[in-house]
Amino acid sequence: MARPRTIDREKVLACAEQLVQRNGAKALTLDAVAREAGITKGGLQYCFGSKDDLIAALIDRWILVFDTQVEHCRGVEAEDPTNLARAYARACSQIDDATRARMVGMLVTLLQSPRHLARVRAWYTRWLEAGQGHTVEARQIRTMIFAAEGAFFLRSLGFVDMQDAEWSSVFEDIQKLTLPVEAGAA
Repeated sequence: MARPRTIDREKVLACAEQLVQRNGAKALTLDAVAREAGITKGGLQYCFGSKDDLIAALIDRWILVFDTQVEHCRGVEAEDPTNLARAYARACSQIDDATRARMVGMLVTLLQSPRHLARVRAWYTRWLEAGQGHTVEARQIRTMIFAAEGAFFLRSLGFVDMQDAEWSSVFEDIQKLTLPVEAGAA
């Protein structure tokens, strides 16, 4: 009796990302992903269920990769809201071209399937919780995350063309948005 073939979920997700990068979100069909991954459509459905489940897995993967990068950027700094916001901005600044392309693919995919926006909104809500409120620190954290996201999307979508040195200086300036505040300032 032959051993059943195991499907590598990470490989399938990478193939789905490549498909979207190369051909756009409309190309994300179960048939196309199965062909790209070299598996049967039935095997893909067994592994992921539906197209919506595949999209959810892609979103979960992108979130996990980014959150892991933030933790790496935080290093040994305390896990307070300001240090987390700084690490968030550093992670945005260090994303490579391939990851930027995946994130743009995610954005396009979300536009095709808006019900997945709830998952992404919950993720952003978690990151922006420290920026809620009216203290100087909360406003700085919120502004830093918005600035990092704005810069990331402007570059990723090709709206601005920026050399790496200039890109680094933009994120150095974003990091300065959470400098210590004077006592009594609010």
